[in-house]
This record gives sequence, C-alpha cells and structure tokens, in this order.
Amino acid sequence: MSSSFDPSGLHTELFIDGAWQKAASGATFPVENPATHEIIAHVADGGPEEARAAIEAAGRAQAAWGKSTPRERADILRRAFELVIANTDHLAAIMTAEMGKPLAEARGEVAYGAEMLRWFSEEAVRIGGDNTTSVDGNTRIMITKEPIGPCVLVTPWNFPLAMGARKIAPAIAAGCTMVFKPAELTPLTSLALVQIFREAGLPDGVLNVVTTSSASAVVETWTGSGIARKISFTGSTQVGKILLRQAADNVMRSSMELGGNAPFIVLADADIEKAVDGAMKAKMRNMGEACTAANRFYVHRTVVGEFSEKFAKKISELQVGNGALAGTEVGPLIEQKGLDKVESLVADAVSKGARILTGGTRPEGPGYFYTPTVLTDVSIDSELMNTEIFGPVAAITPFDSEDEVLRLANDTEWGLVGYVFTENMGKALRFSQELEVGMVGINTGVVSNPAAPFGGIKQSGLGREGGKIGIEEFLEYKYTAIAI
Repeated sequence: MSSSFDPSGLHTELFIDGAWQKAASGATFPVENPATHEIIAHVADGGPEEARAAIEAAGRAQAAWGKSTPRERADILRRAFELVIANTDHLAAIMTAEMGKPLAEARGEVAYGAEMLRWFSEEAVRIGGDNTTSVDGNTRIMITKEPIGPCVLVTPWNFPLAMGARKIAPAIAAGCTMVFKPAELTPLTSLALVQIFREAGLPDGVLNVVTTSSASAVVETWTGSGIARKISFTGSTQVGKILLRQAADNVMRSSMELGGNAPFIVLADADIEKAVDGAMKAKMRNMGEACTAANRFYVHRTVVGEFSEKFAKKISELQVGNGALAGTEVGPLIEQKGLDKVESLVADAVSKGARILTGGTRPEGPGYFYTPTVLTDVSIDSELMNTEIFGPVAAITPFDSEDEVLRLANDTEWGLVGYVFTENMGKALRFSQELEVGMVGINTGVVSNPAAPFGGIKQSGLGREGGKIGIEEFLEYKYTAIAI
C-alpha cells in the first residue's frame, strides 16, 4: 500500500435501499493507483441482480420523496455541503490515490463539488410555476413543476466527486430518487460521497449505488426497467449514443455531457501573457483529462512564435510526479490505454510535420506518466486535431484570418467549449456568437461554475448542468385547467 494513503475505513460495498451490502456473487474488482500501480482497494462488483434491486428501491421511495418539502431537501443538501467541506483533505486523498491528480487539484475539485451542493440547496426552495388566465377568459391556467421521477446517473472517472455532486444535487433538490453508477476506475470517491449524503440525512432508497466492472449490464437493466424516467450521463460520445438508443425505448428524458474538441484561439491583438496563463489552465487542468480541455490551439501567425515560446517554457517547468507528493503539479494519466493513445497521437503529429517544443516522452519508472508536451506547426490533418487528446499535449497551428480560424474551429462534430483571447470587445462578441459551442471562455481558460449552465451542442451533448436551469432537467411541467 502507498504510505500516503490509508484505505482502511473506506466503504467498498454497494449501497441499496439505505444499506451497504456486498455483491450477491461475492465478486469484487480492484482499484489501482495510477501513479504506483498499487491496488488500493477491492470494490463490490454488482450486476443485473443488484441493479434491479437498486432501481426497485428508487421506485418505491419516489412517492414519499417527491412529496418532501423543498426546505427538507435544501437542508439535506446544505448539511452535505458542510460535511464535504469538513472532509476536504480526506476526500482529496482518496481522489489522488485512485485517479492520480495532484492533491492541490483534488482539493479544488472538492470545493467545486461542494459548491454544487450549496447552489442546489438554494435552488430547491425556488422551484416556481405560473398562473394566468386563458385568452377567452374562461379558464385559469396553472403551471406547476413536479419531480420527473427515478433517475439513472452515470459519471466518469476524471472528476469523480464533482460529477457525482453535479448530478445528485439537482436530483435531490427536485425531489427525484436515483440509481448511481460511478466509474469503475474511480469508485472510492463516489462511495465516500454517498456516505456523506447518508450522514446528511438522505432517506433510505433515495440514492442507490451500484459499482460494477460491467457497466453495460447494470445501466441497461436500469434503462429497460420501466421504472427510471431520466438518464444523466457524462462520458464519451460513443457511449452516449448507445444510452440514448436505450433511453428511447422507454422515452426517458436524457441529459448527455459528452466529448469535446475545444479550440483555443489567440487573436493578433491578444494579451500574450494573459493567453499563456489561460492556456495553462485550459490545457493542464487534471493532466489534460477533461472534456473542457483545450485541444486545438489556433494562434495568429504574427504572435504564434511568442505565444509558443512562452507557453512551452511554462509547460516545461511543471513538476511531474505522484500527486500525493508535495510540489507535484502534473500527475499520471488514468490508465495504460490513455497513455498509449497520447503517445500515438504525438507520433502521428510529428510524422506529419509537427515540431516538439517541449516534452514528447514517457518518464522512466512506474505510473502512467507522460511529459507535458507542446507541439507547433501541427498539420490540421493530424489525428490529434480530430480526436479528444485527454492528456497533457498542446497542439499549436498558426492561422492568418478570423474567417479562417472560425472555419477551422467549427470544423468538428463536437461543440462543448471554445476559448478566445482578444483585447477587442467587438471581436470577442463576434467569436462568442459564431463559435459552434455551448460555452465560450473570453480571456479565461476556466468556464466551469456552479452558477452557470454547463453543456454543449452537436455531438457534445444534450441538456445543461448547473446554473438556474440545471434543476429544470429533473422537473416535469404540469398544466392544470381550472374553469372560472
């Protein structure tokens, strides 16, 4: 075991109808520390039997939970927020051990996830409606909002606490019960979060969790149950399409936060220091393993040399290592498959003319590490320009005109986020309007915020999480006509 992480006391079981339990088969799967290859825990491996029990528990609990008061739901979320903040160091240590991110970033994720709980605790008591008179004056039109019902929540491995909180919080606020499948690679953080909700007073059956090495068997049981009324998924576009097909059979409401291929555009009039700082945040957060990560760097030809040199210098100074160690700024990638993908994409780009300004190697020793890398003169035909890199690699391509870079930026099936750096407000507004994305960062490399609607267009997804409209994804509108 790693000396920096103590797995004793962690929940590793399934959580169904208010009780922790082992898989009926007794099966478990291992959780690996990607920095050391050590197995830090074995987690219960649930299957269709446990999935069925979980969705049935959610179904039984829905009627009573849907009638709970907004204040009751708000208070549970507020208590959960306070417990998450109080357990910041513990939760961050779990995340770092099973996912690899540096402790400082893990603490930042805990803070972001906690803010989701606080935000939706405040939204729970603000669920509104409408009341008006029909145009003929004969009917009172009353519009109310009701919980949509049992929800299927599926989260990714890269932000295990934040993604869980971002889905669970609005479901609780709206009065929905849930079945929750955390990522196989990072289940421990999710299970710790579930325990916090239990301590916060969430009633039995409202939140049910099945960890599994067979995601398709578990989730398909839920989508085909006839009990679930909504699915919220964050992950790859490929898997999202499969889940949408499954959801269609029972006409389930669907929220999909899928892949990204974010352009990072530096115009000729940009403040280069500001752009480099934004690039560091947009590219290197979470080792580049984020759907919002800048993927394609388009820099105006008149400033591409200056930007590339300063960006590469900053990147080269980052300290790579075990996230649990002091001073580490870049941890490992999550698994061998991701490491192989990054290495292959860099090799392809170099074969097509790209130059490596810094990085481009695997460090020796254990762990799925890849040296933070900056490539310049990257051909638009390179695979990494059309593939979500999900690693610490920045690919820089020069451009000459605004029309050209908008065409290049929009020439993708994805549309999650785009970043633009310019000191001209007119240009900023033009790019905000013309970029085919759901979110735009102007002179900032960070767009995620609990108070803002997170989500994309095209094949980057459906629906929004967070902000005032985040709770709407978990509510149904009901119209009542009253004769007057």
